[in-house]
Amino acid sequence: MKIGRRPLGLVLASASVVLLAACSSSDAEPAPAAFTARPVLAADAENPMIAEGVTIAKDAYFYKSSGLGPEALNDAAPEGSPESFIDTDAFADGALTGGVTITEAQGLNALARIKANLEQQGLSLADVVSMRVFLDNAPGTDRADYAGWNRAYRQYFANTNLKTGDTELVPLGTGAPAAPLERNPARPSRFALEVASLPVPGWLVEIEVDAVYPADKEPE
Repeated sequence: MKIGRRPLGLVLASASVVLLAACSSSDAEPAPAAFTARPVLAADAENPMIAEGVTIAKDAYFYKSSGLGPEALNDAAPEGSPESFIDTDAFADGALTGGVTITEAQGLNALARIKANLEQQGLSLADVVSMRVFLDNAPGTDRADYAGWNRAYRQYFANTNLKTGDTELVPLGTGAPAAPLERNPARPSRFALEVASLPVPGWLVEIEVDAVYPADKEPE
């Protein structure tokens, strides 16, 4: 049996290709981590309230909630009054103490409903990427209570330090800052604006959110 000889040049060329391939695979830049949504945040911001925007992957699963307001949980208050939407588990007998405003209390109630709505879809508040908030002014006032709303918001969103990862203490009403009701680093893009009225009598807050499923989850 006669065995043909391979030209030396061909052998060396083949070895070079194998060597280059090995070097290329080991020296190659690692592929960027997969993401479904990424907030746009100022590089030096430690505790921003909201994102400047959000980038969403083209193949991400996207969920949009309906507009949700607070649930009527205070039977002692007149039906359809702003006070009827105070959560009596959070505020005994519907009495707001410690400088908590009616808009703040309704905001807490509405955000709890948003949380429950997301959990029914296998999502969490950390998956929220954008939010739209509509506020009506409380009776006897001429402007929506943005400060009260923002205090409620910080109880559920944007309450970690982006540099250290530590939990940020947040105030309730005029009380001293304390641990938030739910620790959540998410900073969604958001708008909040005053409207002339909301669809349910007594509502001062209505919220709609968009959420994106994590890379390892799909809608059920």
